[in-house]
Amino acid sequence: MSKTKRRLLHVAITLGLIALGALGMRELTASKPEIEKRKPSTPTPLVRTIKVKVGPQSVTVQGEGTVRPLKEIQLVPEVDGKAIYVSPALVDGGQFKKDDILLRIDPADYHLAVTLAQAKVKDAESKLQLAEEEAAAGTEEWQMLYQDHFEDPKPPPLVAKEPQLAAARAKLEADQADLKKAFLSLERTELAAPFDGRVGQKGVDLGQYVSPGQSLATLFSTEAAEIVVPLENENLRWFHVPGFTGSEGPGSTAKAHARIAGRELSWDGQVVRAEGKLDERTRMINVVVRVDEPYATRPPLAMGLFVTVDIKGRQLPEGAVIPRRALQEDDMVWVVDGENRLRFRKIDVACVQGDQVVVEQGLRDGERVVITPLKVVTDGMAIRPAGQEEDSPS
Repeated sequence: MSKTKRRLLHVAITLGLIALGALGMRELTASKPEIEKRKPSTPTPLVRTIKVKVGPQSVTVQGEGTVRPLKEIQLVPEVDGKAIYVSPALVDGGQFKKDDILLRIDPADYHLAVTLAQAKVKDAESKLQLAEEEAAAGTEEWQMLYQDHFEDPKPPPLVAKEPQLAAARAKLEADQADLKKAFLSLERTELAAPFDGRVGQKGVDLGQYVSPGQSLATLFSTEAAEIVVPLENENLRWFHVPGFTGSEGPGSTAKAHARIAGRELSWDGQVVRAEGKLDERTRMINVVVRVDEPYATRPPLAMGLFVTVDIKGRQLPEGAVIPRRALQEDDMVWVVDGENRLRFRKIDVACVQGDQVVVEQGLRDGERVVITPLKVVTDGMAIRPAGQEEDSPS
């Protein structure tokens, strides 16, 4: 067989094998079962819910502020001199009672001033008495000599020495005023406490020379303390502020809370007023809460302490309380319907109290609210509530 015929035979065999392979592949493909296309199922999220309880709910408005004294003054002398006595209570943090002598200035010069003033009064009294005697003698002599010659029995002012009498009386009054002033200066050498209180800061020591107008100490009253609580304008609709909100009578009750000396303590207080104007930077209203006898407890409600204040507001007849984590943006909550589907619900929030939200309207008793955070949420999506429901806070 020639070389050309042999090459053609190889080509023919190769093409035949390829054709047989293609035919076999076709048959295998035709006999293979067709794969059914299925859309993957979306997993139903598992969520935790709470059961809503609707009923009377008290609104509590919470704020924060710093304790400050009701009364605070500077201890200032009205006379000068050397301090010869300083009370043991006149130290930073010292406690004193009303009318306690806190500081005494050397009274020697003022005793001398009183003695000199008394002598001047005696001299003025003597001169007035002499002038009165001379006036009486002049009047009597004039009446004996000239009474029958004049219709008016009263002698002329110069004869009766009326100018001299007026000058003597004026001199006596001036000297008596000087005496009172000397006694007053002597009394002012003792600086007494004007109220029950404590010393905020001391600035005088024994032997120091003090002068009028000099600040010797800062004193504050322990009768009551005030807490200025900045609040948003909307919050004031829930409680009464005397002189600010519409109703009459005393302000709403409040309670101040703070941690001091390793203990959580609370003090009863009352809203007494709002400050005269809004804060221009924050646009908030400063509400003043007063606490009586802040130093009656141990530890006390110390001045400068930062506290949390809960103000008791009015009661909602049909309110509900839910956890703060259940509240979504724009005052929305996720409610579970009877078919275990998630529904968006707009609610009216009365106020936020720490980690709880008081709802005024929008929820019904027994409804289930989702408290589990979800990344992707649609209205009407299917969910799987957890087996154990939580009760809403009361």
